[in-house]
Amino acid sequence: MRFASRSLALLALLAGVSPLLAQDGFTLQDKPGEQLDILLDGKIAGRYMYAYDKSTPKSLNLTFKPYLHVFDAEGKAPITNGPGGQFPHHRGIYIGWNKISFEGKMYDRWHMTKGEIVHEKFLNQKADKDKATFTSLTHWYTDTGKVILDEERTMTIQRPKGPGRLVIDGSFKLTAPNGDVKLDGDPEHAGIHFRPAAEVVARETVYTFPVENAVPTKDLDYPWVGETFTLNGKRHSVVIVNHPDNPKNTRWSAYRDYGRFGAFPVVTIKKGESQTFNYRFIIADGEMLPAADIQKQADLFTGAKAPTPTPKTTVLGGPKKS
Repeated sequence: MRFASRSLALLALLAGVSPLLAQDGFTLQDKPGEQLDILLDGKIAGRYMYAYDKSTPKSLNLTFKPYLHVFDAEGKAPITNGPGGQFPHHRGIYIGWNKISFEGKMYDRWHMTKGEIVHEKFLNQKADKDKATFTSLTHWYTDTGKVILDEERTMTIQRPKGPGRLVIDGSFKLTAPNGDVKLDGDPEHAGIHFRPAAEVVARETVYTFPVENAVPTKDLDYPWVGETFTLNGKRHSVVIVNHPDNPKNTRWSAYRDYGRFGAFPVVTIKKGESQTFNYRFIIADGEMLPAADIQKQADLFTGAKAPTPTPKTTVLGGPKKS
């Protein structure tokens, strides 16, 4: 076993990556300045894209913000979107607002015009047989290079305690070091979102809501929302769980047939203060998990003191019925 582990580590080093661990379970492999791979049992489960290259307009467009790719069960390809295709600024699991007020001006860190979100360094990286976690320190810049926000983005990837393939917990701590910052916009262009790969079959995208008679354009503060989509002939499901400590009156975008969905909170962060957003992403192969299983996972994430009753659900989208 020791010989096998050393061999894996040597192969990784020859490939130009740095493994934290070489064993069953979770492993982190960093390709400095480019990407951090999260492996589960030797297969890529996720890839944190953190490169930043402003040497040309093209390279800047490819690297103007960090995001997390989610990979398929075989670890061969992302099921999430990267640069290119429709709405190329939608990338994997990502964060941004299109109307950010700071020092009397408005900034757009959704479409990423006139300024970037830049990964500065990793504050920690840790992996073992049960989970992998890392924290990326990023700065949100104005077009003149002043910092709007400091962000500590912590991603924790583990096996679910129940049905599903992966659980990804995202903690996004935003601090305003230089002045008050208001994060605003609309549900289509702001918040914390998940975007499937561009090849998704639009007419087969379905959303599941944990309430009866859901009206996603009007309802507030869903505890979770699920999406099922088709990619390369396979069905995939994703649930985003909203932590109760997140800002109230959060609206959701969860109706686009190309699959981008997520939560849109509005908040003002005073100078020197912070706001943390916590969301859980439950990744499953196939159709949507039963509501009872989703609710159990949500309770584990939110720290519910007693089991939450299984909610009735509304399912919207998919092929139109004749």
